[in-house]
Amino acid sequence: MHILGVDVGGSGIKGAIVDTETGEFVGERHRIATPKPATPEAVAAVIAQLVNHFNWEGPVGCGFPASIQHGVARTAANLSSSFIGANIDALFSDVTKCSCFNLNDADAAGIAEMNFGGGVGQSGVVLLITIGTGLGTAFFSDGVLLPNTELGHLYLPNGKKGEHFASDAVRKSEDLGWKSWGKRFDKYLQQMEALFWPDLIILGGGASKKFDKFKHQISINTPVKPAELLNQAGIVGAALHAHSKSSQSVQSKG
Repeated sequence: MHILGVDVGGSGIKGAIVDTETGEFVGERHRIATPKPATPEAVAAVIAQLVNHFNWEGPVGCGFPASIQHGVARTAANLSSSFIGANIDALFSDVTKCSCFNLNDADAAGIAEMNFGGGVGQSGVVLLITIGTGLGTAFFSDGVLLPNTELGHLYLPNGKKGEHFASDAVRKSEDLGWKSWGKRFDKYLQQMEALFWPDLIILGGGASKKFDKFKHQISINTPVKPAELLNQAGIVGAALHAHSKSSQSVQSKG
């Protein structure tokens, strides 16, 4: 089944039609700059542009930089604070005339990795960490997602939030080398291991492409590996989410 997947970011909103059986794009990805200011109405208008670009009439999945609870945005990272409390499932559906299903962007990336990437066939507890402006997380137990975990906000023993100590933005702003930053990131991983004892940790986001430059600084016992879908993960996971939600809707109506 083909679904339009959308990845909403602070600088760009990207979309592609996804084959949910294979996880592959059907045709080219299309990107539109994120509007400034990124209000709910302005972002909805861009998603409508993507729908029109693809001449799309089916379900739409959106990976979104916020905690999403039953279609309502509870936070807003890198977007207008007016998103907080907005029912974006309803808003985007109304503007696009398509059924839109939103989820947290890290959760979207995690769903993609569990279905088509590094998490395929992995039982037990899997933690995906996206390393970027912050530290996003997606948490799975035997393949079932626990949505909206914000484990980048956990405090480390040094008194700092994980993402304020070991995100890629911190690496850049403090001009840290990969080894120095890797030691910091390892302290964050140590905390994740001590609290959750995952069976596998998958690293996504921009910094994961440089895994070879910091992997030797990782000291935990939990297996750690880079994500496989890279920039496609958010779009693919969003499409899979919409496929699942739309199927549930059809079944409930039947």
